[in-house]
Amino acid sequence: MIKPGLALLACLSLPAIAAENQLSAAIARDYKASLEPLFNHLHANPELSYMEVQTAARMAKELRAAGFEVTEGVGKTGLVAIMRNGKGPTVMVRADMDALPVEEKSDAPNASKVKVKDSGGNLVPVMHACGHDIHMTSLVGTAHQMAAHKGDWKGTLMLVGQPAEERTGGALDMMADGIYKRFGKPDYALSLHVGADIEAGKIEASEAPFSGADLMEIVVHGIGTHGASPHTGKDPVVIASQIVLALQTVVTRDIAPREAALITVGSFHAGAKGNVISDTARLELTVRSESDETRARLLDGIKRVAENTARAAGVPEDKLPEIRHTDRPVPPTLNDKAMLQRLRTVWSNKLGEGIFDKGYQRGSMVGEDYAHFIYGQGIPSVYFMVGGTPAAQVEAARAGKASIAYNHSPLFRADAEKSIQTGVLATTVALLDLMQK
Repeated sequence: MIKPGLALLACLSLPAIAAENQLSAAIARDYKASLEPLFNHLHANPELSYMEVQTAARMAKELRAAGFEVTEGVGKTGLVAIMRNGKGPTVMVRADMDALPVEEKSDAPNASKVKVKDSGGNLVPVMHACGHDIHMTSLVGTAHQMAAHKGDWKGTLMLVGQPAEERTGGALDMMADGIYKRFGKPDYALSLHVGADIEAGKIEASEAPFSGADLMEIVVHGIGTHGASPHTGKDPVVIASQIVLALQTVVTRDIAPREAALITVGSFHAGAKGNVISDTARLELTVRSESDETRARLLDGIKRVAENTARAAGVPEDKLPEIRHTDRPVPPTLNDKAMLQRLRTVWSNKLGEGIFDKGYQRGSMVGEDYAHFIYGQGIPSVYFMVGGTPAAQVEAARAGKASIAYNHSPLFRADAEKSIQTGVLATTVALLDLMQK
């Protein structure tokens, strides 16, 4: 049985302690009876983005069995499950369903052996290397608890199985399919993600859990010539190299030092032979930000640097670099401050301050397309993190004495039992507060 933070509940009344103990015990029993087999099945049978046909079917079966009305095929392979329980707020809880083209190299007994053809016809291995199987299982566990506690809440509970999070398109597709017109616009929204760098059995909730992301391409045009006669052409490799270095000054000199911003050039392709100066060079980059203002400065800076670096090299105006997005941008996932404070207080009061991993330090600017469900919609939302790694291993990693296989690693292996039970517990406690009678 998992009881995150229950040792710190001495300040609460005995009835409150008993209620949370009972909820934890019920979740533990459900895990052994149904959630563990479900997780093992999902982990061993992952499906790529927009191919989550069997995954969605299994989720639909589980949620129907819990008493929900389920609609499949929303936004291609997505699903929406509804439970109405009188007049009250509509609350959405979302879980992503897709896996990654990664070959699993963990020693887990349920390790994936799946290989499929991707959208390009390439045979690739598939793995739930980002914990979406944990998210889905937690969603089903939450469905079980909310169905069992219908006497304690009112309103409409909307559970969403989202496809193609890894492709950053599934949420947009569900929005384009009219999810809010068809099923109602939520008054509140929740989602969770398992984190390898957070202690299993604990959660983390901050104002900006995920950053906005722009995936871009810069095509630098030059004039091709012989490598021994560079003066007769315009070398795009040199120009592109200068652009790569100058882009870092956009972050360090155009953006305030305490503002989150990132430009990473992850791909540089040019030429085919050492003695030939090519006529083009191609850069692929990711741009991360957490506000509209910062994003605008970054995008404007990229355009300014690329074009003027080419001008300085003497490139004609009709051959200035082409700058374009290669995928749909993802806005930042920003938690509603009032709702976040409300839930942090609820989690602290119900589960104890020990439920929070206070040693966690956010160090990356990962994006999440869940933001498309809430960005500009006026829906208060909280996205929180659930720990996935045993405490001793996390502590050793933070001390520089060990390493952790992070999300997207072929060695990624979360503590499923603690992660799922903590996810169900935290989500259920949050929902019972948001939808209280």
